[in-house]
This record gives sequence, C-alpha cells and structure tokens, in this order.
Amino acid sequence: MNARLRDSPNTLWIIFGLLLAGLPLLGIIVSGRDAMPYLEMPPTTRHVRHAGFSWPWFAFFATADLLLIGNLMWAVRCGKKNKPEAAEPHDYRNRAFPWWGWVGITLCLIIWLLAWQRFTWFRHFQPHTFLPIWAGFILAVNALSVKRCGSCLILRRPLRFMLLFPASVGFWWIFEYLNRFVQNWYYTGIEGMGPAEYSYFSSLAFATVLPGVLSMIELLLTFPTLGRGLAHCRPIHLPSSRWIPTIFLLAACSGLALIGIFPDQLFALLWVSPLMIILSIQRLADRPTLLYPLKKGDWRPVVVPALAALICGCFWETWNFFSLARWTYSIPYVQRLHLFEMPILGYGGYLPFGLECLVAGTLIIGDPFRSDII
Repeated sequence: MNARLRDSPNTLWIIFGLLLAGLPLLGIIVSGRDAMPYLEMPPTTRHVRHAGFSWPWFAFFATADLLLIGNLMWAVRCGKKNKPEAAEPHDYRNRAFPWWGWVGITLCLIIWLLAWQRFTWFRHFQPHTFLPIWAGFILAVNALSVKRCGSCLILRRPLRFMLLFPASVGFWWIFEYLNRFVQNWYYTGIEGMGPAEYSYFSSLAFATVLPGVLSMIELLLTFPTLGRGLAHCRPIHLPSSRWIPTIFLLAACSGLALIGIFPDQLFALLWVSPLMIILSIQRLADRPTLLYPLKKGDWRPVVVPALAALICGCFWETWNFFSLARWTYSIPYVQRLHLFEMPILGYGGYLPFGLECLVAGTLIIGDPFRSDII
C-alpha cells in the first residue's frame, strides 16, 4: 500500500479529496441531521447558531496563537543571525522597477477607491472588485521581486503561474465547502444571485488566492533573513515512528467528521485538519513533506508561507472592510477585539493556511525553496 501511494501521487490526492469532501457530510448524515442545508447554493441560510464570547476559550486560542507567533519570531531571529554578510544584492538599488509593476499599483489603488465608494455609474460592477484589485496586487508583488532579485514567478514560469489561477479556484472552494459546516464567515451583497451566477463570480475571486500567496512567498525569500538566513537554523529531530502520523491522521479525520456536529468546539479544524491529513498521508506513503527540511535546519518551508499568508490576510481583510460584496465573521467564543471584520485571534488561522497554500502551489510551480534566486 505504501509503495502504491509513493509511486502514484494522483492516488494520494484522490484519497485526500475524498476525505475532505466526505467526512464532514458523513458525520452529519450519521448524526441523523438533514444534509441539504450544508449543500445550499448560494449559502445564504444561517443554520449554525454560535456560542457567545467566552474568556476561557479566548485565553485558550490566544495562547495557541502566541505559541505559533513566538516560534515564528524565534525562527526569524535565527534567520537574521545567520543571514549572509552581503545583506542585499549589489545591484538591488540600481535595478529598475518594471513598468508593469506601476500598472499593478495603479490598478490596485483605483479599484480600491472604487470598491470603497458607492458611485452610481459603477453600481453594476461594485460587487466584483475583488479580482482586479488582487490582480494589481499580484503584479505589484512580482514586480517588487524583480526589483529585488531580477526575477519573479510571472517571468520565470509564466505558463505554470497562469495555471495557479484555475488551481486556486478549486483550492479555495474546499474551504468554502468546509465552512458550510461551521459557518465562520458568510457573504453579503450576493442577495438575488442564482447558483450559476454566484459560482461564476465567486470562482473569479477565488482564482487570486494561490497566485497572491505564492507571489508573496517568493518576495519574502528575496530578503536575506527569510531566504538564506532561515535555511541555516537549528535542526529539528523528526521522529521516524509511523504511529505518530497515523494518530494525527485519525485525529484529523475524526475532527472533520465531527466538525458539523460540534461547530463551536471544532471550528479551528477547518484550517488545521486539511494540513494534518495531507502531511500524515505523505509521511505514511514515504513521500517528502514540507516538514522534512527541518531535519537539516531549513525553516523556510514552514516560516515563510505562514508569514506570506498572514501578510496577504491583512490585505484581504483591509480591502474587504468597506466593500459592497463582502464577508462577515461569526466565530464562537472569540468574537471581540476586531481588526477590520476579523476578530484579532482569527488571524492565527492564516498561519496554517499559508502552509496549505504552499502544498497546493508546489504541485503547480514546483518547490520555491530550490530556486536559484534565493
């Protein structure tokens, strides 16, 4: 079985997809509940009634976030200590910022203005500003990579980069599906849309997730602290026992099966379980995982995507705040101390999400940590 999974990566991903799609729905059916509300399109019915704010739960999630952030900051300090003496490329300041980068910045600023205003002449396009604003952002980030190191994903792997857009659609629909069972966010400004219209316009917006995060990963790698510096930190011993990934796999699968039954207690598994499942399956199939470089002291595949997703997340939440078509959060126990629409502790979900973006993006563009530019 292990050899079959090792030699057939498609089988691995089929198993992964079936687990994500089937387990939450199976839990609902086995519990005797009606499954149809969880398959509604568009998802406008609020069928999950969340618990109110709780200081003990707030303290629990705050502690978890602080532990994650503390480890990231330790790794960044390690990278700063180990960065090369030549902190920046010698031609960095003399290299021109690409013209198309200025186009991206201009597009981003114009669409940002239009998204936050309510111009009568723009009302038909008002709900659809997400795609162009992120297209401008992606162009600007890639242009900044060119400015810093002379290359970027768009120029180096143009065809593969374009494939990130359709791949991103399927990738984010997974999380939209899992959110049906916990309803931590919901959309406004979609009233009156039918299933086809909602699916179309949503897919256009979802197409920018992976290109945005992967572009930010590459930009962060151009900084010596996060590039070569993080590649030479303290090695971490990874246990070889197969019981550990087996236990993690069973725990993650059980959590997904129960996530719709106990949405208040298990909502965080929406972000954690997919990562646990794919890493466990890869380990059991004797395939390399993003944790493997830690054995050699290379912390880049863990730290950089987490930071990239957190940075992109701040832009997502900023541009969402005054937009017409927008999402609103309803998260149990921690619905206080908001930064834009998001409760402050909710930003911790972006950290594992960044690693999931890396796993998905690597299938399309390859391993960004093997690039010659870093």
